[in-house]
Amino acid sequence: MKPTLFLLAAGMGSRYGGLKQLDGLGPNGETIMDYSIYDAIKAGFGKIVWVIRRDFEQQFREQILSKYEDKIPCELCFQGLDALPEGFSVPEGRVKPWGTNHAVLMGKDVIKEPFCVINCDDFYGRDAFMTIGKFLSNLPEGSQNKYAMVGFRCCNTLSENGSVARGVCVYDDNHHLTDVVERTEIMRIDGTISFKDEQGEWQPLEENVPVSMNMWGFTPDYFAHSEAYFKEFLSNPKNIENLKAEFFIPLMVNKLINDGTSTVEVLDTTSKWFGVTYAADRQGTVDRIAQLIAYGVYPEKLF
Repeated sequence: MKPTLFLLAAGMGSRYGGLKQLDGLGPNGETIMDYSIYDAIKAGFGKIVWVIRRDFEQQFREQILSKYEDKIPCELCFQGLDALPEGFSVPEGRVKPWGTNHAVLMGKDVIKEPFCVINCDDFYGRDAFMTIGKFLSNLPEGSQNKYAMVGFRCCNTLSENGSVARGVCVYDDNHHLTDVVERTEIMRIDGTISFKDEQGEWQPLEENVPVSMNMWGFTPDYFAHSEAYFKEFLSNPKNIENLKAEFFIPLMVNKLINDGTSTVEVLDTTSKWFGVTYAADRQGTVDRIAQLIAYGVYPEKLF
């Protein structure tokens, strides 16, 4: 069974200052997600699913979905504040979405095969899709609890225009993930990659330490785990009182690996990430896409 590509497209880019998922960066208005989808099709993925918000559904259908519907099966699902398990309601005053793993949960009714989750505003590169596509395609039919993530080399994921947030990965001798430590400020300082620790001090980080760029490989049983844990998350008074508390993918993954329920293989890639974390990143991204076209990696017109 061919794997599915599941794109998280419900968020607004607050640091970027706009709806960057729909920003045309290629020579014919291609978005970053267009390049991801092109790479995924090349890597053997058989279906595309997006999770978006209802309020830009029409724009999304016209600008994005229409390009693919005659090329590969496509589905939309929707993330909303009130998409909660039975018996739970939105806390008064909450306006922030429930986070990336809540967004993943929205795909449970349309995804029945192994799937890869990615962000729409990150450029992952061909090798990353080939790597995760091979892992998912080689899973035995009915496989459960054997997941993967693409661990990008930290040096390949930095922005020249400010710090970035990355999940720094720790793994065992079998390349199974043992922990993901969220570092919200990583940047190169005087030539050395550094992160700001809990005391506000800058600490060095190895050039090739694997970091999560939210490129995960799961099987459909992941939805049941997520649904059960989301109920626990919503039952914790701290998460109700904190109107910005979020149900992140690494939170779910850490629980599964710490409980011994699942394994997550850390897959290495030579791909170099780039994206538009900041508005100032935009021109650099346009230039790098143009360079890849010049090198023949992508055609000038994707679709």
